[in-house]
Amino acid sequence: MTAIARLKPCLRWAILGGTLFFLGTVLKQHWQKVLAIRLESTGLACLAIALGMTLLAHICAGGVWSRLLQDFRQPVQGVWLVQAYLKTTIAKYLPGNVWHYYGRITAATKAGATLETATVSVLLEPLLMAAAALLIALMGSQPIAAQYGLPVLMLQWLSLLVVLASVHPRIINPLVRYLGKLKQKATKAPSSMSFDLKDYPLVPLLGEVGFLLLRSAGFLFTFLALSPVLPSQLPLLVSAFSVSWLLGLVVPGAPGGIGVFEATAIALLGQTFSPGLLLSVVALYRLVSILAEVAGAGLSWLDERL
Repeated sequence: MTAIARLKPCLRWAILGGTLFFLGTVLKQHWQKVLAIRLESTGLACLAIALGMTLLAHICAGGVWSRLLQDFRQPVQGVWLVQAYLKTTIAKYLPGNVWHYYGRITAATKAGATLETATVSVLLEPLLMAAAALLIALMGSQPIAAQYGLPVLMLQWLSLLVVLASVHPRIINPLVRYLGKLKQKATKAPSSMSFDLKDYPLVPLLGEVGFLLLRSAGFLFTFLALSPVLPSQLPLLVSAFSVSWLLGLVVPGAPGGIGVFEATAIALLGQTFSPGLLLSVVALYRLVSILAEVAGAGLSWLDERL
């Protein structure tokens, strides 16, 4: 076992401990303000809309994953894959944060896709999500750039260029062929992979932008459930949400990005909104997200049974 492999679990626990310590410190300092916040009837309506937006976002993400496999010209059924996507999403909260990917690979192979293509589609999906998050964050990055300086903005642009290049067919197709060779060596049988990605996955990328916009709308309606928002504050909220969601996706920590998303959102928005309000918003949004994922999995299961 290499030194990096031995340090990886320690890094995860360190990130989790740091984020929980940060959240606990903020809660300890502002818990009275959190308790003073009350939900009105209009707030409950906003939360219902946020739940619907978040559920619709997951359905959109399932459609994007299905389109990725179709771009590889795999004989898969789109509706069934969307159902499989929704059922496996809840598995991201299991320890290891990889079981939802394993479930999707298994579902795609059962639907008729090759193992190589299913694996690449599962690897490609979070890259497209990351690119979409960076695109949306850059649209409203002026307040964050003014707060944290030009280097943060340059890092966002550099990260976007790297991610967009990584999903180009010239990168993806050699990866597919390499996976095919590995399977051929392991099974001593010819690889079943014969299709490449012909064009840049622009349509799936736009679909992931739609996914992130719907998730951002869910966050905004959760915010509106507790406090009014000025139109001038919308770009900041959307950009901060996109950055927070992206870090929750890529930073190794608690499963499902729990803690990382909340700590980042509070840090980015802390100079504009009160910490007590932000704590309530991120806690409510986490609840909305989990309920939407459970609802998606439950509706998919019910639809299959009916």
